[in-house]
Amino acid sequence: MLPSHLQDTWVTPAAADGTAADVHDAVTGELVCRVSSEGLDLAGAFDHARRVGGPALRALTFHRRADLLDAVAACVRARREELYALSARAGATLNDARYDVDGGIRVLRDYAARARAELPDAPHLVEGPAERLARGEDFLGVHLVTPSPGLMLQVNAFNFPVWAPLEKLAQAVLAGMPSVVKAATPTSYLTERLVRIVTDAGVLPPGTLQLVVGSVRPALGLLGEQDVLSFTGSAATAETLRTHRNLVARSVRFNAEADSVNAIVLAPDVAPGSPLFDAFVREVVTEMTVKAGQKCTAIRRVLVPGAHESAALDAISAGLAGVTVGNPAAAGVTMGAVVSLAQRDDVRRAVRRIAESGRFVHGDPEKVRLVDADPERGAFLDTLLVSADPDAAAPHEVEPFGPAATVLAYRDTAHAADLLARGRGSLAASVVSDDVAWTVGFVAEAAAWHGRLHLLDSATMGQTTGHGSPLPALRHGGPGRAGGGSEMAGIRGVLDLMQRTAVQGSRRVLGSLGA
Repeated sequence: MLPSHLQDTWVTPAAADGTAADVHDAVTGELVCRVSSEGLDLAGAFDHARRVGGPALRALTFHRRADLLDAVAACVRARREELYALSARAGATLNDARYDVDGGIRVLRDYAARARAELPDAPHLVEGPAERLARGEDFLGVHLVTPSPGLMLQVNAFNFPVWAPLEKLAQAVLAGMPSVVKAATPTSYLTERLVRIVTDAGVLPPGTLQLVVGSVRPALGLLGEQDVLSFTGSAATAETLRTHRNLVARSVRFNAEADSVNAIVLAPDVAPGSPLFDAFVREVVTEMTVKAGQKCTAIRRVLVPGAHESAALDAISAGLAGVTVGNPAAAGVTMGAVVSLAQRDDVRRAVRRIAESGRFVHGDPEKVRLVDADPERGAFLDTLLVSADPDAAAPHEVEPFGPAATVLAYRDTAHAADLLARGRGSLAASVVSDDVAWTVGFVAEAAAWHGRLHLLDSATMGQTTGHGSPLPALRHGGPGRAGGGSEMAGIRGVLDLMQRTAVQGSRRVLGSLGA
């Protein structure tokens, strides 16, 4: 049974067989661990975070909190090989593991550097110059940003078991807020190892970081007005959490980053065979295959001009033909398994529904050629490229959370913009064009539906960080189906976790606060 880390102690639940979930190796099907939160003292854990962790963090300045992030980054980096090895059990290749683990380390370091550069060496922030509020010179107003005396409950998705907890932890620590991490069950053993690495190092104040393995649904009723529920996962679960009775009654701050049917749009000016067209194809193939397509930002819809549809299908198929699927430990394998057999079956159902209005151009949802793996025991899928009717509902509503994408041919620019909007909000969209006027016009139409727009042209195709890579400096989130939330966004994201209070008083008093 996988333990939780509560009140600075490792605790193993005494769960009956009927309450525990089995977690299996995505490659071999072997049992990795069992997971349950039965009998855990979640109320005690929340009290410990607020009573012990919160005061310890709030007593530190932003710069001292930044030191904590650097210390966490250093201890995780020192033992990252352990996390790489465990990631293979979740079907991840070494490159996939580095994307998750090293990405989390970079976020910690980035936030530490930003805090020192952009925030004062003080426990709170006074925003902007003081505003004169009366005819005299001495009655002024400022906005004071202070830590909230609550906790962050992290509810994380299975696809980034290291990066996601560290990204949320970075902002929470800088905001002076302790974290209780709920690990996603299919990859809980990875998050457990991450927390063990950090707690073994002893680099965080007591009560700063706790881990719950198993369900935290009963704990939702324990959240209060000063707490934050930060959720990453499906749109359906986000909807359930958002309407939880206690969250609504107590106005608990809720942040959701949910799944979405992200898209890439090839503009009419990009000719097949051109370097920019080739860059477009690389983006699609990369997003379909990194982490076996299990990324919330992955490209699901590929919008191309009708005249270029055939060329796009041929080029993407050729790129996918070079992907070798199998055991991540085997030589030459470039894509591993999805996280579980249940996830494999979900992807199969999704792509079949999308293909009802079209056809499979590459791959077979039921068959895959594997290297050093058993297709019956492992959760493997082929790369699945579908050509579908652009005006059918399924391509814009159904997300196959795996190595799958759908090519949709648009008639004109207005049709492309309309198709993009049918996704009802996404985390990211890419636009590929060298026609500046076309791009600017398209951005004006599309921006409201997306949390991030990745504009690719001939000048940037050799420098781009890629469609699917969220960056600490930029907001990560999206409207509508994508959850309406915001993660990262540099120091803006830290301040979003804090309380902004308008303070009115004399110049002398406000000056003592740092105004």
